[in-house]
Amino acid sequence: NTSYLDVDEIAAATSRPESVLGMHFFSPANVMKLLEVVRGKATGNAQLATVMALSVKIGKVPVVSGVCHGFIGNRMLSPRQAQAHALIMEGANYWDVDEALLEFGFPMGPWQMADLAGLDIGWHRDPARIESVRDALCAKGRWGQKTKKGFYDYDDNRQRTPSDEVKAVIAEFAAKEGKPQRAIDKDEIRERLLFPMISEGALILDEGISQRASDIDTVWLNGYGWPAWTGGPMFWADHIGLATVVAGLKKHGLPVAPLLERKAAAGETFN
Repeated sequence: NTSYLDVDEIAAATSRPESVLGMHFFSPANVMKLLEVVRGKATGNAQLATVMALSVKIGKVPVVSGVCHGFIGNRMLSPRQAQAHALIMEGANYWDVDEALLEFGFPMGPWQMADLAGLDIGWHRDPARIESVRDALCAKGRWGQKTKKGFYDYDDNRQRTPSDEVKAVIAEFAAKEGKPQRAIDKDEIRERLLFPMISEGALILDEGISQRASDIDTVWLNGYGWPAWTGGPMFWADHIGLATVVAGLKKHGLPVAPLLERKAAAGETFN
């Protein structure tokens, strides 16, 4: 299932809610190892154990998640995407946003990822209705790698080049929003992309959606290309110091999860 279905709502419509749980595969499912196993509030222990065993049998790395919008992985991806958009509205070059994550060790950045997935996914298909940068690009036939143009232009070997047309679209939207433009360096880009993920991970732990920080790391290492040598987002946060993360979030005017704030103040770690 997708990460935006409410497993508890589905279970409530059945006479056997203990037998309802989610299996969230990652695309392409024949390649990606991660499987989020979503435990509903009524899911039975035996049923959960059966699916965990099945997951291993089919070669997956299962992680138990509670029910929430986006589960673990996509919920943490959401604030990163929000900051990626905010950065390009404030003047950051979209290719610099991607490069900042490539230099950190990700296989691709947010705008490369959007091009690979397809910008038209979820698009309303009305070229006259332009409400976002993505709408504007889709209306121009820029659907991503499959049309050889999305945020980037692509050659026959799928090599990317920044597009003047896309730069103009972004500049137009930034002007509409009245955003003053400024140069933004890659250190700020990285902090604003990665630190909000740590804060969201702390909320996920505090709410009991994930049982332990290492489960969050397993999700991001096996499903999202987080660079393995850093140990995963929560382990990396421990390594650089939770106080560093809190200070960075506050510097950029971004929210700090209560659990993150408490652990940083106490000199503690997630793992």
